[in-house]
Amino acid sequence: MNKLQSFCLLLVLFLATNANAQKTDVGNWFLYFGNQKINNRWNFHNEVQYRNYNFAGDLEQLLLRTGIGYNLSENNNNLLLGYAYIHSEPYIAGTDEKLNTNEHRIFQQFITKQQFGRVNFQHRYRFEQRFIEDDFKMRARYFLSLNIPINKKAMDKNTIYASAYNEIFINTEGNYFDRDRIYGGLGYCFSKSLKMELGVMSQIQQNSSRTQFQIMFFNSLPF
Repeated sequence: MNKLQSFCLLLVLFLATNANAQKTDVGNWFLYFGNQKINNRWNFHNEVQYRNYNFAGDLEQLLLRTGIGYNLSENNNNLLLGYAYIHSEPYIAGTDEKLNTNEHRIFQQFITKQQFGRVNFQHRYRFEQRFIEDDFKMRARYFLSLNIPINKKAMDKNTIYASAYNEIFINTEGNYFDRDRIYGGLGYCFSKSLKMELGVMSQIQQNSSRTQFQIMFFNSLPF
């Protein structure tokens, strides 16, 4: 059994264990993250998130995000200005009917990376201006993630790695706490520029919480 087959088997067992342990409805998010290097300083970010109330087909939200970034130092300390379009289909409470809402979002963010031994950290600070139908809101977000290679010392080709993150969302007015996301999963590096992860995320809000499976693909192939 090669490393990729071993990785797939681990992921199947991991997801099956979590699915059996979950007593409430579980959704699934398909996520694509592209980060293309333009030159030593500039980069282009592109992202698609297809979020479902079930495994697939019952749309919760479609998110399209893009932006242009600039590295303050070589391959690190990235400032980015971006735009996002979000189409949401929330259920009307107590019914099987849905609403349709559209949001246009402008955001600014700063990402810095650190490495301590085999542990790779990433900090992301994001500020959003949200235009939701006839409403306007602002929100701050802090995201901390880590990746730890398992079968190798670095995130090279054919590396299996553990991944985790926590992201907290803070509103600028009203109820300041918006939500918190806690994630854990396993990933596989097809190369230094292509990797995939499968994992479980718990999203905690003011009066509710929900578990989501996540299938993520990362592409950092340069132009």
